[in-house]
Amino acid sequence: MGEAQSSGIFSMLLPFIMMFAVIYLLIIRPQRKQKIEHEKMLHNLKVNDKVVTNSGIIAKIVSLKEDKNIVVLRIDEATNTKMEVQKSSIATVISNEEPKCLENSK
Repeated sequence: MGEAQSSGIFSMLLPFIMMFAVIYLLIIRPQRKQKIEHEKMLHNLKVNDKVVTNSGIIAKIVSLKEDKNIVVLRIDEATNTKMEVQKSSIATVISNEEPKCLENSK
């Protein structure tokens, strides 16, 4: 009778274990990987990188204040408008190369 009860408990827990495994593989693991890649990108920021902030502002990095975790961005070249943002608010770095389709149209 003890064996029947333990196998019944295991068969009841099996669906929950399977659901957790699926959730881990489809949600938790990719988010963790994405977070690590974002932190690596933030660590590799340098002056003159063109970036996009989380709010959608496209700008060029003028200076980095590592001690305060702040990035100074130049928003407008003509008026030399600058702003300071938290380093963590940088969403992505834009490549400095122009796409080939734009180069051919000139």
